[in-house]
Amino acid sequence: MTERAAPASSDVMDERRQLLNLTYRLLGSLADAEDAVQETYARWYAMTPAEQDAITSPGAWLTTVASRVCLDLLGSARARRERYVGAWLPEPLPEPAEWGGRRADPADRITLDESVSMAFLVVLDAMTPAERVAFVLHDVFGYPFGEVAAIVGRTAAACRQLAASARRRVGAARAAPAPAAQRGVVREFKRAWEAKDIEALVGLLDPDATVVADGGGLVSTVTRPIVGGDQVGRFALGMAERLVGLDLLERTVNGRPGLAAQRDGAVVAVFAFDVADGRVRHVWAVRNPEKLRPWIADRPDMRDRDGR
Repeated sequence: MTERAAPASSDVMDERRQLLNLTYRLLGSLADAEDAVQETYARWYAMTPAEQDAITSPGAWLTTVASRVCLDLLGSARARRERYVGAWLPEPLPEPAEWGGRRADPADRITLDESVSMAFLVVLDAMTPAERVAFVLHDVFGYPFGEVAAIVGRTAAACRQLAASARRRVGAARAAPAPAAQRGVVREFKRAWEAKDIEALVGLLDPDATVVADGGGLVSTVTRPIVGGDQVGRFALGMAERLVGLDLLERTVNGRPGLAAQRDGAVVAVFAFDVADGRVRHVWAVRNPEKLRPWIADRPDMRDRDGR
């Protein structure tokens, strides 16, 4: 038998993007995802070379550790959310071309697909930690239930039930229209909002539409959901009247058409939308500046998609 070579450091670090994609979906926070990946690598490099060499698949080991770190974080997040001011929303992400600063590194970019849409992540956030981990590992990343069970600490049958329960919850989020169809609705919403046309706004909103805003207690915003198309339209109109000098730009938010609001060239809010049957069903407004870090590349010289 020949001695197996120790895994090269570059091969281990090549797993970083996969780990970041996993941990963001599990946690809904880029900052927490980065911390989880950093903790995972800290545990790897805390081992001796002999211990590392004994691991048959470093990638699988890293995924297992990262998932368990996230499972612990999800358990403690419930207590943290009780102290959070107002609603907590997942951290919105721009399309990769707009990531700024150190996030220009491809290893720091999240792959945007339906499993990171705001609607999808909001549903995931309502799950138990075990449901979320089981579902994301199996349904999104394709891990067999036997491996999921070892990570979650449940039987394979129990993990199968957890994933099935989670799957039923995300059904509506997966049934979202194609981005092109949603883009047209969001564009019309933007135009009506800028024109302060209340009738057009209400016409674009589902009668049961909601707005949920996340300011984190750092900026002023509504702390409870606004429900009803008429109420949402009037809220949007009131916001437009109060926020003088605000520029609305069409942007991709978590892989779906959305809006970013700029003041003096700086992004101060990001709006994600859920559209069904040609109408806006949900609006998620993220104003917490700590959650807008990836948007630092959204420069005033980047022209809006409708030619603005």
